Amino acid sequence: MHDRGMLAAMCNLYSMMSNPEAIRAFASAMLDSTGNLEPQPGIFPDYLAPIVRNTPDGRELARARWGMPSSSQALFKAATTRADKLRAKGKDVDFPALLKAEPDSGTTNIRNTASRHWTRWLGRENRCVVPFTSFSEFNRDAGGDIWFALDESRPLAFFAGIWVPQWTSVRKIRTGVETSDLYGFLTTEPNAEVDAIHPKAMPVILRTPEAVEAWMTLPTADALVLQRPLPDGSLKIVARGAKQDG
Repeated sequence: MHDRGMLAAMCNLYSMMSNPEAIRAFASAMLDSTGNLEPQPGIFPDYLAPIVRNTPDGRELARARWGMPSSSQALFKAATTRADKLRAKGKDVDFPALLKAEPDSGTTNIRNTASRHWTRWLGRENRCVVPFTSFSEFNRDAGGDIWFALDESRPLAFFAGIWVPQWTSVRKIRTGVETSDLYGFLTTEPNAEVDAIHPKAMPVILRTPEAVEAWMTLPTADALVLQRPLPDGSLKIVARGAKQDG
């Protein structure tokens, strides 16, 4: 649910233009359930997109839906707001039923990894990495969507993420209850390049196979050391104003 009303306040758009062979090689994935994996120049919240995840059978390249389950506190607040609007229109409200059906479009970015809501999914079994070639931070004054990559060639890299299997919830009112594999990725303080455009946060980026291996295998406390900004000078602005890159 993008922290309700904060869509422009975090990374909610990225591209993945690499190929499955490169992703599997970089992240040491032995399994692949994606079938025909097409490039995606614009990945938005709730889209299906590739992740490399830890599974009991080994490391797997798979597709999942972007947006982890939101906290019960966020859903309660959203349902309360909706109930207040209905009451203001003179309608009767069954709040427990309303809360149960409250749509959760998902939380795309995870910053507070000390939260009880997130700590249950920080173990190795729920860790994943999310392949990308560029990502956007929105700044209207700077031209809208500002796309960052490691350099102009947009080499493959990964976000440090977490995933949850077969989560049942209402993602959208019109589609009702659905069960999906979900993912999100960690954010941290911005480095200099991102700070100039978006001073609140940047994704946690893994640039090397060694960093990917560390995130996927280390004990939780050691893995979370990777929740830090890239060094200043590590990113380039490669496009402005478009909803897709590549």
